[in-house]
Amino acid sequence: MIPAPYNDNLLFFQTRDHVAILNENIHDSRIVPVDGRRHGTIRQWMGDGRGRWEGDTLVIDTTNFSSKVSLRGSGEHLHIVERFKRIDADSLEYQFTAEDPIVWVSPWTASLSMRRTRNPTFEFACHEGNVRSMEGLLRAARLQDTAPSGPR
Repeated sequence: MIPAPYNDNLLFFQTRDHVAILNENIHDSRIVPVDGRRHGTIRQWMGDGRGRWEGDTLVIDTTNFSSKVSLRGSGEHLHIVERFKRIDADSLEYQFTAEDPIVWVSPWTASLSMRRTRNPTFEFACHEGNVRSMEGLLRAARLQDTAPSGPR
């Protein structure tokens, strides 16, 4: 959930037993039980998250990450505790503490503010499906077709 250069938008959905977080970048979706169940034992790409409410703060405790995922050099022993707290109607404070006793000598914490947007969330797609890129490619190809020397 560390911001990337673009497509950083998140959508939160909540039911009685789950919170789902859709990340626009790479279109990852996390479905986090908030019904008190214990962590599973299967290692997963985004770990095995379990949520709970501490007052008005959503706390997500995540373990069992796949060895293929790394946060700043971490490995499969990564343990993350995230906190999402609404500051006002348009602001959310996101804080996470990362721990991997094999990699770091102590846990470390980062925090950032998130602002609500009224903009739509888009499906993440590579540039070959980007409309602007496609328009440019087709325009260039037609110019080549009509050039005096013909196509190259």
